[in-house]
Amino acid sequence: MQMRKWNRKFHLSPVTAMMKMMMTLNCRMTNLNSTTTMKMMMSRRKILMKMQAKKTMEDDDADDDVQINVSEVDHFVLPSGQEIELEKTQPPSLDIVKERMEKVMWILAQFSRNPDPTKKRKEYKAVLKHDLCTYYSYNEFLMGEFYELFKLEELRQFLDANETQRPMTIRTNTLKTKRRQLAQNLIARGVNLDPLEKWSKVGLVVYDSPVAIGATTEYLAGHYMLQGASSFTPVMALAPQPGERILDMCAAPGGKTTYIAQLMKNTGMIFANDVNKKRLDAVKANVHRLGVSNTVISNYDARSFPAVIGNFSRVLLDAPCSGTGVISKDPSVKMNKDETDLNRCSHLQKELILAAIDSCDAKSKNGGYIVYCTCSIMVEENEDVVDYALKKRNVKLVPTGLEGFGVDGFTKYRHHRFHPSLKLTKRYYPHIHNMDGFYVAKFKKFSNTIPVSKNSKVEEADVEEFTTTAPKKRRRCEHLDTNAQALPT
Repeated sequence: MQMRKWNRKFHLSPVTAMMKMMMTLNCRMTNLNSTTTMKMMMSRRKILMKMQAKKTMEDDDADDDVQINVSEVDHFVLPSGQEIELEKTQPPSLDIVKERMEKVMWILAQFSRNPDPTKKRKEYKAVLKHDLCTYYSYNEFLMGEFYELFKLEELRQFLDANETQRPMTIRTNTLKTKRRQLAQNLIARGVNLDPLEKWSKVGLVVYDSPVAIGATTEYLAGHYMLQGASSFTPVMALAPQPGERILDMCAAPGGKTTYIAQLMKNTGMIFANDVNKKRLDAVKANVHRLGVSNTVISNYDARSFPAVIGNFSRVLLDAPCSGTGVISKDPSVKMNKDETDLNRCSHLQKELILAAIDSCDAKSKNGGYIVYCTCSIMVEENEDVVDYALKKRNVKLVPTGLEGFGVDGFTKYRHHRFHPSLKLTKRYYPHIHNMDGFYVAKFKKFSNTIPVSKNSKVEEADVEEFTTTAPKKRRRCEHLDTNAQALPT
């Protein structure tokens, strides 16, 4: 009835009339419940006011924290030169050094936004380097090199990683067994292990074992080899094929040689050479224990190749180095290595890499490849040597086959400008990949001719002078490969 009255009075359609009536009813309900509505509004307003007050208090607390941090930094005073000299004879506690080190790192991280008007950045850097040397027991030269190589936060991660041992890894000898069968046998003996990362099909990581992992029946039978995970990478990059002729220039203690043999399925021929006759005992023992039958062991200075023998399909050069990638195994590197050792190793590596390239046959059917690797992370022993080889021989860099795993090599470093193809090389770090620091580069030789440069006579004279002095100091840059264990034959 009400709707009909609306229709007759205002001549409205039924839908419009319905909407008008609903609005009227809403207004009436609003008038009836106005008191309740006001109470709800007041309650909501109180809640909002409480929330606003709480947020204001939190903001004030945050401002107080910032002011406290700023005041702490403002009160921080760099030690004077006399205090630093005194600390060399009377070092403070490591807790004090660590606290000061963290404050300086925080200041340097914020220096571009909040510079200290009274001090220069280099003053803070000098104090930080001194504290890092004290806290981690490095000499100033080596710490300075690492400081240039890494950013601040990554530097701390690298130094911390060097204080802990890398996981123990073993390589399955597929000439005698399979990885699954080996894992089952070791688990039955109570060994706690897991497969290595997806990039390796033969590696196992050993967490703990009730017996010495180098004294099990499987070890004595030659079913596996104790070998660092990083040592797998150069052999994988070399990619030896069955029936080829391979040279391992610095073979001791034989981990890479035996890995090459199992990839070649005991076919072809491997020449395992090392200049240190005593270390060849380990090569002999491992070759016999693992059932390798295609290897010839020789004792020559690798720089004499290819005068001794040449025309190899592929060459592996695991060059002697400073060992800065295996500090967790040999902490003496922290204090023993200096600029002289680094330069001596670099010169030796340049001689060796030229000999390795000259020993390889560019006309080989499927070969003509050279792999250069070191257990060092120093640019002077890695990218600088590879760049030198690119300039002196008819070779080019090719992908290592380890894509997606590892950090690309440097093309720019400090004042150095290397060939753009050096990004194809790979770097491995203990704080990133949880294995020893390593460097791998792979060359393809496209001509057997040796380019002649204008400065060749001067360079040859320098090489001869170094050759006469290098053997006296060779042990200072001897390769620190302690991954393999050998039993006497």
